[in-house]
Amino acid sequence: MSTRSHLEKASAHLNESIGVRSNEIRPQLSPIARAQDIGRRGNRSFGQIEIDRVVPDPDQPRVEFDSEELERLTASIRDKGQLAPIRVRWSDNVSRWLIISGERRWRACRQAGLKTIDCYFQESALSPTQVLEEQLIENLLRVDLRPVEEAESFQKLMTVNNWTGKQLASALNISPTRVSRALALLKLPHETRVRIDKGEISSRAGYELSRLPTPELKSVTQSHSSVTIKQASQPRQRRQQTKPPRGVRQTFLAENGWRIVATSQRKGTYHDIEQALTEALEEVRLRIDNRINLI
Repeated sequence: MSTRSHLEKASAHLNESIGVRSNEIRPQLSPIARAQDIGRRGNRSFGQIEIDRVVPDPDQPRVEFDSEELERLTASIRDKGQLAPIRVRWSDNVSRWLIISGERRWRACRQAGLKTIDCYFQESALSPTQVLEEQLIENLLRVDLRPVEEAESFQKLMTVNNWTGKQLASALNISPTRVSRALALLKLPHETRVRIDKGEISSRAGYELSRLPTPELKSVTQSHSSVTIKQASQPRQRRQQTKPPRGVRQTFLAENGWRIVATSQRKGTYHDIEQALTEALEEVRLRIDNRINLI
């Protein structure tokens, strides 16, 4: 290397040491935060966020909340704070976090005057079907859904997944009988469904009403302020008593040698037999769980 080159290199180091730079160096700024990251801390899966940045999901199966239960939860949050976080997912459409589960806690936190709320943040994208499944399972486990809300949620899941009632029952780990009886409520007139959700008519009585012709259904619901299972089933029982008995007997053989016999004093369908066998299977499983010996 020539003497000139050595002098130029030494001069550059000298200028650098006294703060003189030939090229202007700009500090590198941090990237602008995404809208969904505003107000969040280092732990991306859990943290606090301003409560106004969280809104209910418009497709949430549950649409009504008991005011007394909500007030009790509000009082508890005022006294002890929020004990359990809610679960949320980001929506680019509304630029807010949508509630997957915990809307009642969110409502109570707002009523209690909290400015922030504890959340689990769902980072990975969920399909509409996955969101609905999670919301429905959450409500089913907490027994929060009203009967007709539950039936409408069942119907929606069956539609989006192209499921049968059996497939839905398997996915949610509930009995097929529960699904079929819930879906029967959707056949009822709107005013009857409203009375069921208000508690004036039980869901089981509603199922019995769904099996009546329209004139008999109107007669029963208009004659009673609250309809019992017995009152709902009486018209059908009276019809059966006036008809000559037409029995059905079906035998089913199992590979282990057992023979299952299904009998009825009235005509029916294989669907009726399936429902009867499903209820019998539930009873068998209950006896197994209770360790009842077979006599």
